Parts: sequence; structure tokens; C-alpha cells
Amino acid sequence: MSIARLSLLAVAVPFAACLVASAADVRISQVYGGGGATSGTPTYKKDYIELFNSGSTPVNIRGWVIASGSAPGNWASAPSNTFVFPKGTIIQPCNYILVACGSVGTVGADLPVTADFVTTNMNASATNGKFGLFNAAIANVACGGKAAATLVDKVSYGTGNCPEGTAVAVLTNASGAVRNGGGMADTDNNQADFAVVANPVPRNAASASNPSCGTQPPACPADLNNDRAVDASDLAALLSAWGGTGAGDIDGDGSVGASDLAAMLNAWGACPA
Repeated sequence: MSIARLSLLAVAVPFAACLVASAADVRISQVYGGGGATSGTPTYKKDYIELFNSGSTPVNIRGWVIASGSAPGNWASAPSNTFVFPKGTIIQPCNYILVACGSVGTVGADLPVTADFVTTNMNASATNGKFGLFNAAIANVACGGKAAATLVDKVSYGTGNCPEGTAVAVLTNASGAVRNGGGMADTDNNQADFAVVANPVPRNAASASNPSCGTQPPACPADLNNDRAVDASDLAALLSAWGGTGAGDIDGDGSVGASDLAAMLNAWGACPA
């Protein structure tokens, strides 16, 4: 690939790099799908999904979409499998946002904190499924079929398809998937980043900030070898993964390609201190 072509790609999609920066900060930090039950011993009456902003600045998530999916199904296979954040939704640095979703069960407890948003959409599976966070509208999209740079984060559990790396283990109506480090862990592997926690405790925008947030160096997603610099070794790793998935898929669209290369070139040099 010529230098001229590389330069053109770097100029053509500067916006993609901005999206990558946001995606590195905001992530799914908890999911619980055991609500809505009429029998058994679920922890809570409602399902929920919790988001976390690991960055140092507020992020406006107006128009961002949470999409749920069955274990083998598409993202947002029906409008009832989505929730869209309204105008004015800001997630503060090192803080959380809680969305209570799905039907209200007749057994289980009320959530221990007040959800920032409540919807009857997204009846999640208690055992096997997935949630995705997108920065644009999405409807009935297969795994890997998402528009470039629209996927912010995703987590699959049990037999849920389309995980980051390996899915979290099967959940129950009394357990949830909780991101380690209060939301800070992010190795792009669901199994490594999340723990299965019995009777998980959700957090909302009024919950205490994560005390370890801000002590970590800023995210540098184009630094594929984690040496705090984006350089020739990272470029070589990206080119060797070209057309594949996993390492090198900087924008999380399911394939290593031109948008990932552009994001890397925009981030070239030392990572932020």
C-alpha cells in the first residue's frame, strides 16, 4: 500500500478516530437478565444494564443505543430489543448510568438503587444472551454486519454469539456479569473482563465514582502491543491481521480494515500520558 494511499485514508476518516476515543472510555459494566420472572428465586424483578465512563471527561451519549439479542440472534432483531438514550444524557467521568429494562417480575426484589432510565423493552435471557452499545441507530443486524465505528462495546454470556474474545459463563436468575475493577478492566475479552457475581449490586449516576478511575493511563486502542506508543510494530501487527477479526480491529466493527488503519495513523506516536 502506497504512502499516498495511507495519507488519503488518514485524512478521509478523522471522525472515526474520535469515535474510537469515545468507545475506549464508555463501556458496559454490568448486565443482569434474571428479572421478569413469576416463579423461582431471582435476585431482582427487573433486568438491567449498567454503563461506565472510564475517561476523564463527560461523554454525551444522546442517540446511543443499547441493543439486546438472543444467544444465536441478530442485534436489535425487533424494536423491542433496543433502548435509545434521550437528548441531554451525559455520563460523567468515572461514573455510571443504570438502565432498568424488560418486564416487571412478581418475584425478586426491587433494584437497590433508582435506575436512571426505565424501559419495558429488552427482556433479556437470564442464562444465555448478549447486549451491545452502539453510537448510532441499529436494526436487525447480524454479528459482524454492523456499520463501521458504530459499535462501542458488547458483552455476550453463556452461549451468546458475537462476544469480545470469549463469552462470559452462563448466568442464572440470581447472578449477573460484572466488569472487573469497577468497570476499568477492558482487555477486549468478555470472559477475562467480567466475573459472574451472585446477587450483583447495580450502580446509577448518583453512586460513588470509581476510586481507581483516573489512576490508569488514558486508553490507547491503537497501541496493539501495549508499549504506550503507536508505531511500526503496531502497524505490522495490524497488517498481519488484515481482513480478520480480533487484534487490530480498533473500531470494533468485526473486521480489520481501512478504518482501523486510519485510526492507527491518526493516533501515531506516543500514547497520551
